[in-house]
Amino acid sequence: MPTPMRTVSILSTYMSNGQREPLPEGMARATPDMMTAIQNVSRALEERGGHLYLSDLFRSYEMQNQSHLNWKSGKKKSFSPAPGGSMHEAGRALDLDLDSLGMELKDFWLIAEPQGLLPIISAPTAGTSESWHFDCRGSHDLVYQHYKSGKGNNFEKPYTAMAASAILSIGVKVNKFGSKQKEAAIQSALIRLGFDAGNIDGMIGQKTKDSLEQAGVALSDPEITLTALEEKLKEKFPGEFSE
Repeated sequence: MPTPMRTVSILSTYMSNGQREPLPEGMARATPDMMTAIQNVSRALEERGGHLYLSDLFRSYEMQNQSHLNWKSGKKKSFSPAPGGSMHEAGRALDLDLDSLGMELKDFWLIAEPQGLLPIISAPTAGTSESWHFDCRGSHDLVYQHYKSGKGNNFEKPYTAMAASAILSIGVKVNKFGSKQKEAAIQSALIRLGFDAGNIDGMIGQKTKDSLEQAGVALSDPEITLTALEEKLKEKFPGEFSE
């Protein structure tokens, strides 16, 4: 089964009649491990007198495309990639209200990291673009490391490869892979299981075949092969599939 998506109940930065509203239904979705991270971090902040209020979480293809177009037109100041390149599209990224944390950003980092929420900036400097953005990479960090080490080379940045992997894992199409979505998801799964499948590109070459053999999974119909790999991922990363 693909990585499931869960509904997250959390207050947002959006106000109505002087009251905070829940994060809109279309955005309030996340993978199980991201939902757990949100709940744990929110609880930790509340215990210290702070609050976790979100302005963004999940984005559909259409939402990501509009965000990208807004950035290109200058309407949105912070960078927003085209569909297929954002962890928001996988329910693995959030944007939060820094002013509501009740602590300095550096202190929040210490709370967030043990829960798997990682910043995308290098230093905890509030006011820096994207200082409000945190990812829950989960097993897709292995894809990031795979590309960072040079084992994959068909993405400009390791982060984009990781995002594409995460999006594929929830069963959402990534334009880059055309009609080879399942095949690309197979390669992503193999890398997350620790095998060197080369590029995530949907082309089943010798590296992918060798990795499948090492994983003990037969290469057959892509749907069947992918399902077998997803069962192995569920065993290795149960938090990403938990109820």
